[in-house]
Amino acid sequence: MSSTPTHQPLRQTVPMSRLDDDHLGLLGHLNLMEFCRESARWSAGAGAVTEADGMLFFQTGTDIPVLCNGAFRLDEAVPAADLIEQADAWFGARGRGYTIWARAKRDDDLVAAAERAGLLALFDTPEMVCDHRLPDVPLPDGVEIRWVEDAGTIADFVTVNDGAYAELGLPAGTVASIIVEPSRFLVPHVRSAVAYLDGAPVAAAQTVLSHSAAGVYWVGTRPDARGRGIGEAVTRAVTNLAFDLGAPANTLQASTMGEPIYTRMGYRTLFRYQGLVRFVER
Repeated sequence: MSSTPTHQPLRQTVPMSRLDDDHLGLLGHLNLMEFCRESARWSAGAGAVTEADGMLFFQTGTDIPVLCNGAFRLDEAVPAADLIEQADAWFGARGRGYTIWARAKRDDDLVAAAERAGLLALFDTPEMVCDHRLPDVPLPDGVEIRWVEDAGTIADFVTVNDGAYAELGLPAGTVASIIVEPSRFLVPHVRSAVAYLDGAPVAAAQTVLSHSAAGVYWVGTRPDARGRGIGEAVTRAVTNLAFDLGAPANTLQASTMGEPIYTRMGYRTLFRYQGLVRFVER
């Protein structure tokens, strides 16, 4: 199969400070795909990425189909049925299910084809953007934010998110099965942070810089530490770090719990993703 470029470069005549929402949406979509590639890399030998014929497939260190294994259409000219057929073959050979990320309006044909093929429309999430640096505010009492830079802080990042995402349906140990390769996790374009309350790790967030923008991922707060503004504080930290490193915008895909917090912080919705999931029988 012949390789296909992942995107067309933006015109050099468009200043990054004046990107319109269509450009911001494209950068956010490309950044999400790069995060998925990175997730496969963090999974060491259990991860895999294939890009060919206008399609991207990735797997991580867990076989959970929701979010952790997925398929994207790199080229919108690829017929929706072809993506689903190839995804079924690629993941089927691995005994896995997968998620297709479909953008509202732009990928309506993909949504229709996926539903006809029996995929389940499992989630609907906003793609949000912040195009300005957020005001610096004092941290909540007893809170310290540390940047992830060694095995110890990686372990704290994993522990926090393993507990936080269990409430969203990810089984215990899922995050640890994805983040297993420190040398790939500690790279200059991936910056992660952990918030500590009285010395104990309680919240975490991450920014991934790619395609001239940044994306916020793995935002999580331990259930017993919620409601104190700690998750917002660590999200603000990674958001502003990305701006300080030169990103013109930060994007993220918000959970139902996180959406009002991000809106209050200064993020706004560009479009919505629909997550279409192929489950496989065990």
